[in-house]
Amino acid sequence: MIRSMTAFAAVERATAAGTLAGELRAVNHRYLELSLRLPDELRLLEPMLREKVAARVSRGKLDLGLRLRSRSDGMRPLAVDEARLAQLAGLHEALAARFPGLRSGFTELLAFPGVLVDAGLDPEVLRAEAAALVDALLADFLAHREREGAALAAAIEERLRAIEAIVARLRALLPELRAALRQRIETRFAELKLEVDPVRLEQELVLLLQRADIDEELDRLATHVAEARHAMQRGEAVGRRLDFLLQEFNREANTLGSKAVDARLTQAAVELKVLIEQVREQVQNIE
Repeated sequence: MIRSMTAFAAVERATAAGTLAGELRAVNHRYLELSLRLPDELRLLEPMLREKVAARVSRGKLDLGLRLRSRSDGMRPLAVDEARLAQLAGLHEALAARFPGLRSGFTELLAFPGVLVDAGLDPEVLRAEAAALVDALLADFLAHREREGAALAAAIEERLRAIEAIVARLRALLPELRAALRQRIETRFAELKLEVDPVRLEQELVLLLQRADIDEELDRLATHVAEARHAMQRGEAVGRRLDFLLQEFNREANTLGSKAVDARLTQAAVELKVLIEQVREQVQNIE
């Protein structure tokens, strides 16, 4: 299934320190370009986040933002700094002989700077929470891309069928076009009342018919249609491949136009170019 390059996803996840929220949006781009917006608490996670996105997304200009909202009740987890408490205990023992009446209360001890700290989230726990959030975010994001990709595939397939119909129509017209070209040349010579060697005339007619022959272009167009369908079923990023293939489509359409010996052939070449351009517009949105 092909995937669109444009998509949006938003996910939230409850943690002990508050709500971890993420947003991921993307627009068309030739390559993969990722911009990150992270709070200070999550800044160290940037390499991991880039690795996760690059493993699942090939193209697009992506904007990934994470934020950590504190708990609404203000009850953030607290902890005692054991090292700080050990320092105070050591000072108490050292000064106890000099100040035998020295006493301190529990609340006074906790109020001493650095003893009671905001526990927040352990870095490893935070990393795991952020990784789980980004996994969920990417799953939603890719599902969005696939839904849009299905619509793009349907639009492209509609144009491919139209191209096939034009190719079939031209194939059916080939005998008539060749006969008309022969008749036109013979009539022109008759009007000019020129005496021409029949063998030489036949040779010239054959050369003209060969130059105007479009069998090869029609075969190539049919091959390109089949290759485009095959590419869309590969289950990988195919946007660049399809974009290159459309250049080949356009080359055959231009050749058909240059070989036009009939108004119907000229009209068919124009129709092909319109359809090819419509496919190109859709392909610009494909990953």
